[in-house]
Amino acid sequence: MEAKQPKLEPIGVAPRSRRISVNRVIVWGALGVLLYVAHVAFIPIALALLFALILSGPVEALHRRHVPRSLSAAFILMIVLSGIAGLTALMWTPTQEWFAKAPQTMTIIKQKVSPIAKVLNHLDELRKNAGNIGAQGHAAASTAAASAPVVTESAPVLIVDIGGAALTGILTFAIVTLFLLTGGPPMMARMTAAFADNLKASYVLHIIDNVRAEVGHFYLITTLINIGLGFATGITLWAWHMPTPFLWGALAAIFNYVPYAGPGASLLVITGVAMVSFSTLGPVLGAAGSYVVIALIEGQIVQPLLVGRRMEVNPLLIFLGLWFGGLFWGIAGIILATPTLVALKVIAENSKAGKPMMEFLGPNNQALNRDAALRKLARRI
Repeated sequence: MEAKQPKLEPIGVAPRSRRISVNRVIVWGALGVLLYVAHVAFIPIALALLFALILSGPVEALHRRHVPRSLSAAFILMIVLSGIAGLTALMWTPTQEWFAKAPQTMTIIKQKVSPIAKVLNHLDELRKNAGNIGAQGHAAASTAAASAPVVTESAPVLIVDIGGAALTGILTFAIVTLFLLTGGPPMMARMTAAFADNLKASYVLHIIDNVRAEVGHFYLITTLINIGLGFATGITLWAWHMPTPFLWGALAAIFNYVPYAGPGASLLVITGVAMVSFSTLGPVLGAAGSYVVIALIEGQIVQPLLVGRRMEVNPLLIFLGLWFGGLFWGIAGIILATPTLVALKVIAENSKAGKPMMEFLGPNNQALNRDAALRKLARRI
């Protein structure tokens, strides 16, 4: 018998697997460019998907009690939007006061950090002196550029443009969220299965139910934890006689939704306000140190006990998600980065071939022994 000759690819033609990989790279690259260019259209829809995923649990609970999905969706969405509007109204007046005092505040901060500023100014002068070498040849070009007229829009036109875009985005977000909550998981399963020939609607519905339950429970507990953290921060700063302490507590609660970067931003804000408010170093360190203690208790004890480590994601991936999310979509991208990674982890956990993705998304150290010790201590208490 003659040996079977291996099938050879034609000369000048890439192997089929390589062509598929290149096509996938091109598709994902085109998708990234589309999401970046058309972010104004996609951001309200992405936020609506997130809110529908989180709020579908209460809507389905009311639906199981024979309340129509449309009524329960409108009721839950109205409560959430009213809460957001109420929190914004409470924070509006003290925030406006701080914005009005911004020039004075910046002057005080400059005075407090003047020793550091002197060193930085000296380094900046050295850099400018080094950059002035050969700058005479560019003087004429810079003069011509400076003399060119600058066309600016009036303030009312800019306000109308920004306000109109924001209003359109808010209306799109509310309408899409309402439709997603009204349709429920069955609608999402049918829509998803229509774009994947190898998936059945029942299997997609099972995954969506798991994602909805896990992510909804995760953010419900996280919201309660953040409310407690904000209240504890506000009480502590009030004890240190900080101005508008509950404003900074509410800000800390909101920032705490963003892992790692959120508590860091809260610490910077609290430290800056304390530097402006106090004339001595002791209260500044006391206020900042108190928040650090509260944040450590929340992150290392409260959250592992109430949420657990199963929903944790690799910190490097969270940082990259925040970076690329902020680069592509700004604040909305930062908001969506963490829930997207958490949802991907839940999908991988409930998929047949999701083990590699679970290992990729999982944290480096699960800290199982520490979590067991914490739960054992909690049971004793």
